[in-house]
Amino acid sequence: MLFNSVTFVVFLPIVLLLIASAPRRYRNGIILIASYVFYGAWDWRFLGLIITSTVIDYVSAVVIDESDDPRVCRWALRASLIGNLGILGTFKYFNFFVDSAVGLIESFGWHASRPALNLILPVGISFYTLQTMSYTIDVYLGRMKATRRFLEFAVYVAYFPQLVAGPIERARDLLPQIMSPGKVTGERINIGLMLMMIGYTKKVLIADSIAPITAEIYDDPSAYSAGVLLQACYLYTLQIFCDFSGYSDIARGVSELLGVRLGENFRQPYLSQSVNEFWRRWHMSLGSWLRDYVYVPLGGNRFGSVRTYVNIMATWLLCGLWHGAAWTYVAWGGLNGLYICIERALGIGRGDPPPAHTPRQWAVRIARTVLTFHLIVTTFIVFPAPSFGNIIEFVQGLLVFDHLSQVGPLPFLAALAIFAIDIPQNASGDHTVFLRLPWWVQSPVYAGLCMLMMLYGDREIPFIYFQF
Repeated sequence: MLFNSVTFVVFLPIVLLLIASAPRRYRNGIILIASYVFYGAWDWRFLGLIITSTVIDYVSAVVIDESDDPRVCRWALRASLIGNLGILGTFKYFNFFVDSAVGLIESFGWHASRPALNLILPVGISFYTLQTMSYTIDVYLGRMKATRRFLEFAVYVAYFPQLVAGPIERARDLLPQIMSPGKVTGERINIGLMLMMIGYTKKVLIADSIAPITAEIYDDPSAYSAGVLLQACYLYTLQIFCDFSGYSDIARGVSELLGVRLGENFRQPYLSQSVNEFWRRWHMSLGSWLRDYVYVPLGGNRFGSVRTYVNIMATWLLCGLWHGAAWTYVAWGGLNGLYICIERALGIGRGDPPPAHTPRQWAVRIARTVLTFHLIVTTFIVFPAPSFGNIIEFVQGLLVFDHLSQVGPLPFLAALAIFAIDIPQNASGDHTVFLRLPWWVQSPVYAGLCMLMMLYGDREIPFIYFQF
């Protein structure tokens, strides 16, 4: 079920009405059923996977919590990791690794058969797999106690607002709210509706308007001039931000209506002054997950510069592979890792940048922001490309430098709309800063945006991150 669908517009009020009218003890049961309906709307057969993952991690965590034998605890943790990674590996990576192995064998002139599984990638499997694994790992490391309340844990795993594209929530943050949700006050309703409006504006009015253009250009880059390709670079960079951050805003808004506060997942990333800072502001829940469960266990920066750079690259290559079962995604992760290693060697991007006061400081800040944005643009050339051949065609077309005047106004209009949202949010540190506007300003803006969405929101284009 898509957030930007008529089905969801009907589904959400029904869920909220059932929760409001039913006794409180039935609340989590209603949310769990709603979450399974929401997820099963794509394919009900995939519910078996999410239920299996729930049972594995619930039992593993309880065994770890109750056992005094380190060997039993280790085997319970292994059961959780093998179970979750086995499901993820089978559905997402089996054909990728088989094809890569066969290709390597055939490069030596040998023949190899190519077994394959005709499996559809379950929506959101990468997200809820990381979420459930982090719970078991945290119990094993003593960061939290295992819950004995299976219903609440099942809600934590399948919680529909953030189930298929995050934020990736830690159990120690989300589970207590599920067990004891906050009261849905008028203030929370206003916050929720505001976040949803911002999210739908980003997704329906900006990202979905750009999507058909970039899809056509990336499908056959050799057919377009450098000016058109350059426009596609900018447009896709803006599209993926509005698409993904729009999902996160809607997820947070819907969750506020349920009395649960989800973590911030985006913090105006295109205002960053370094690639390192960008990745502290973009998909923040994945970045913190990779830091805590991959980079730090590998050794982090504790064993010298060379080991630190190796750990950074290993983490980013894994991040690329998490995004998709293709070498293009691995290359995307490697390029980001390379940028961060270079910045670290130059002493750039550590900590938050100092505030600007003088004209010179503002000029430096703007220059660094523009440079960072264009470095990110280069990584997103790789991201949507179906193959390395496609990437090569795209880059070759850009390097011709012909017809650069064909860059139209759409990238600038999209960027203007984004910065009209991001700059006030960044300056105030508040995603709901627009609630400070008087009602007579908010009301016509709400009405105008709703009118535009009704006119242009019938496309129901899936969110980009659903494929991961």
